Amino acid sequence: MKKLFISFLLLGCSLTISFAQKNEVTTTENITRILNTLASDEMKGRSALRPEIWKAADFIASEFKAIGLSPYADKDFKQTFEVEQKKEKNQIVKIDGKSLPAEEFLMLGNPINPKNKSVILSIGPDEDFSVRFREIMQNDSTEAKVQVDRKHAAFLARFKRIYSRDQITLKSEPAKSLKSKLFYIANAGETPNETSQKTSTLDLKMFNVAAILPGKSKPDEYVIFSAHYDHIGVLPAVDQDSIANGADDDASGTTAMIELARYYKQLNNNERTLIFVAFTAEEIGMFGSKYFSNNINPEKVVAMINIEMIGKDSKFGLNSLYVTGYDASNLGKLMQENVEGTQFTFHPDPYKTQNLFYRSDNAVLAALGVPAHTFSTSQIDKDQYYHTVKDEVSTLDIQNIKSSIEAIAKGAIGIVQGKQTPTRVEKLRN
Repeated sequence: MKKLFISFLLLGCSLTISFAQKNEVTTTENITRILNTLASDEMKGRSALRPEIWKAADFIASEFKAIGLSPYADKDFKQTFEVEQKKEKNQIVKIDGKSLPAEEFLMLGNPINPKNKSVILSIGPDEDFSVRFREIMQNDSTEAKVQVDRKHAAFLARFKRIYSRDQITLKSEPAKSLKSKLFYIANAGETPNETSQKTSTLDLKMFNVAAILPGKSKPDEYVIFSAHYDHIGVLPAVDQDSIANGADDDASGTTAMIELARYYKQLNNNERTLIFVAFTAEEIGMFGSKYFSNNINPEKVVAMINIEMIGKDSKFGLNSLYVTGYDASNLGKLMQENVEGTQFTFHPDPYKTQNLFYRSDNAVLAALGVPAHTFSTSQIDKDQYYHTVKDEVSTLDIQNIKSSIEAIAKGAIGIVQGKQTPTRVEKLRN
């Protein structure tokens, strides 16, 4: 009898352990495996413009297939679209017949004809270069030559490295006619009298990776879980390392999105349709999320939970995430209600001056009125590894990623099950 009791006790323990494992949101083993794959040197930094991005896309698609999800678009889980890549080279700017060094000018758009009556502006020695630069760039209707004081030479050279990337445009959208801008280092009153460049264009295919888990009773109401899987590729070598692996940005968010898909598939109680999507080309203009968002009915999207950089603890401490645009809808508040009594907390975005709400892949749907928010733990004012070759898996806190996934999984459960509906964001676009 004693042996029989022990046998039943052991069986009960076994069943308890099995049940716990089945209902566990995620595991450190899965997180580590996915992270190490996406952030491996083999992926060459996952640039949307490099062929290695195919490897990352195929890996994510294989995870979706193994989980048992259905393709959202094409049968291979890819949502394909085309962009036009415009390369500008052999740029020349001359003042009184003398060519300026390449690092001392930034030509945006077509070369400005010296005979044109362009607006002539300046960025003086006592002005904040970044603020003034942004003001000038935001005026899309005015062609301008901008004389920059030599004090700002280092800033101009830095901005050139950022802005002199290939120009990419979605072929599905009408091309915008932006007025040219020419920033140049010179003495006050000096104006370029000769400018030229050569331009070539190339059509490229890009692809989001997207899967769907149909809802049971509310199939026409969508909840989106997303992250971007691209990064910035290969950089000038630092200590013989040139690959910007993008472990935190945003392999961590992509890992979370995949693990949430696995969890909700196992729960099998989603009344609303769940869409899981890995966006491409976030780093060069959010083209993946723009294409996706412009090809879905925003009125059917109940919520979008976009996950960006959760590899380290937030400024609010362990087991916490912040939500961009927290007060624009009550999504964050609903999710906080659902984790009451646990160690998890959701907080308003502490970096208000960064305008993060409209700087990530949630932006287009948020502008269309969807409660679309980005969830993050990144301390962007302190992160020394952001967009460097040092953003590797070894620098991440796997437990922080795990707790963030658990918080989102439990926080969103009422929305997934159709019991809660977030308020809409005020529309910026029709």
